[in-house]
Amino acid sequence: MTFDMNQIQRGARLRRSPFFEATQRHGAKAYTVYNHMLFPVCFGDLEEEYWHLLNHVTLWDVSVERQVEITGPDAFIFTDMLTPRDLSKCAVGQGKYVVITADDGGIINDPVLLRLAENHFWLALADSDVLLWARGVALNLGLRVEIKEPDVSPLQVQGPKAKEVMGALFGDPVLKLRYYYFLETRLDGIPVVVTRTGWTGEVGYEIYLRDGAKGDALWERIMQAGRAHHIRPTGPSDIRRVEAGILNWGADMTLENNVYEVGLERLVDRDKRAAYIGKDALQRIQSEGVRRKLAGIEIEGGRIEFNTSKWPVRTGGETVGRVTSAIYSPRLKKNIGYAMLPLAHAALGTSLRVEIPGVGERKATVVSMPFVDPDKEIPKA
Repeated sequence: MTFDMNQIQRGARLRRSPFFEATQRHGAKAYTVYNHMLFPVCFGDLEEEYWHLLNHVTLWDVSVERQVEITGPDAFIFTDMLTPRDLSKCAVGQGKYVVITADDGGIINDPVLLRLAENHFWLALADSDVLLWARGVALNLGLRVEIKEPDVSPLQVQGPKAKEVMGALFGDPVLKLRYYYFLETRLDGIPVVVTRTGWTGEVGYEIYLRDGAKGDALWERIMQAGRAHHIRPTGPSDIRRVEAGILNWGADMTLENNVYEVGLERLVDRDKRAAYIGKDALQRIQSEGVRRKLAGIEIEGGRIEFNTSKWPVRTGGETVGRVTSAIYSPRLKKNIGYAMLPLAHAALGTSLRVEIPGVGERKATVVSMPFVDPDKEIPKA
């Protein structure tokens, strides 16, 4: 190949996070571009980072989770229009995992929503331009809202020792947080929002920095508190998120998919009375049913590397679907992943063939997911 995938174009248009210098100091070895920002994805061996997450505690720079902030007298009405979730059931101080839907029911994004006040919301974004979408939606509605990207940059503290680290930093109030709840506080004068959320399926927290000038100070303060618990900066663990059944927007779902295809129908509150974008389409899709589904799969043979393209899935010599995410799980000692398949080929136990570039065809079987902790008892603990 004439192009090295490890080389990323540099320039002022690619933003650095408030923690960028700290990630450099602590040995980040690879970055990607996510929401127009450099995202550290690796500090060492990916499998070592995975085991460290499972056994100790890790620190992630996830400032690429850019926020869309919605405020103003009509902020609740407007934000409630963006999602099938009923936000009247979301209290101030609570978060929700939501989908932002298009008029045809397609998934524009799947952010974590935080309600900071009656009419004050943040949407912590996956990799798509929701700020532009939201401002476009608001343009001719006549609602009194302000929509902007605030100076907010999150970190994640994830792993079984996360509670000990967070307790050392913030004391009992943080340890009393329930899953998907948050509080606003200060750490040595640094303004933050702390949530009981994460992208791992492990015990985890996110710390949203509200002053980008304090990024280095916050990073080193967390590292100091975590040393006794063997804290280590890492990139996000795709191994662990696939085990947990966590989806990645842009890979496992896109604007071309709806919640019923990707198993996120729980994010549609069917008793929601208020109108929202995509409501008619989702009601029609739910009534008619879907023609394809995202299914869990196991791929036989030796360990595979994380896929960087959507591998063809075949049966009887015909290509019927695509693998969206696939990786080797060291603890399960299996190759696991997801594939978008026609309904006729998505039933449990269905045998398939997966074409892996540079390797060849492997036998695969449709299995249930999540692959680990299906009731999410670990992150709720």
